[in-house]
Amino acid sequence: MDVATIVGLAITFGTFFVGLFMSGSIGQYIDVPSLVIVFGGTVGASILAVDMSTIKAVPGMLKLILKKYRVDAMGIMAQLVRYAEMARREGILSLDKELKNIEDPFIQKAVQLLVDGTEPELIRDILETEIIFLEQRHQGGIRYFNICAALAPAFGFLGTLIGLIAMLAKLSEPEKLGPAMAVALVTTLYGVILSNMVFIPFAEKLKGKHEDEVLVKEMVIEGVMSIQSGDNPRMVEEKLKTFLPPALREEASKAREKAKASTSVEEAGEGALRGA
Repeated sequence: MDVATIVGLAITFGTFFVGLFMSGSIGQYIDVPSLVIVFGGTVGASILAVDMSTIKAVPGMLKLILKKYRVDAMGIMAQLVRYAEMARREGILSLDKELKNIEDPFIQKAVQLLVDGTEPELIRDILETEIIFLEQRHQGGIRYFNICAALAPAFGFLGTLIGLIAMLAKLSEPEKLGPAMAVALVTTLYGVILSNMVFIPFAEKLKGKHEDEVLVKEMVIEGVMSIQSGDNPRMVEEKLKTFLPPALREEASKAREKAKASTSVEEAGEGALRGA
């Protein structure tokens, strides 16, 4: 589970319900017809605004929002640097044996294009096209939640208008005007809650995860192009570090030095054994 999402939802709704409890009875804020108008209207209108493929993808979007999802940029960078070392030492064709071990489909495709001897411009075009269509799919989900965020307050206001009409019909009974007005305003409250406490944060969460994924894929493209051009693995690493935030760059350097030291010790041990 994504801890930030769970904590954010808990704090947001927890604070809200504490405020309701402190202001009086929570029961006065519960009105089923208002909830039906806002939630049902928002869902129905949002379905009308998008295609069914987007609607079918909503459960997956919610799973992505709630699931802990972190792109291992450092791990991917280390993987690409290792491929650069192999290509430098044994040739690009040596990467063919690594293909079956690559879990990420995007990296696998990039390495496959390298091994196949595809022209650099074509490799970049193919991989960038992948990113373009990825963005289109992700933007569909972000757009859906933004649509819901815009619709929820509108249906809240619609419910309030319905409540006001019902209230005006009871002008001959002054004692019923107060409760009727309260119910009318509750609908607006529901719309604001759904928009600002659910749909907008969900859209922003999807947007953030999308941007992280695209950034890493762009790093993969840069790494693959550097490998094909025969760049020194050290230069490949320095190029890829520019895609990382400063804190991770320092961490990556330390990890790299540690890995080099470990490799040197192993090589020294093997040399000693051969000498013996």
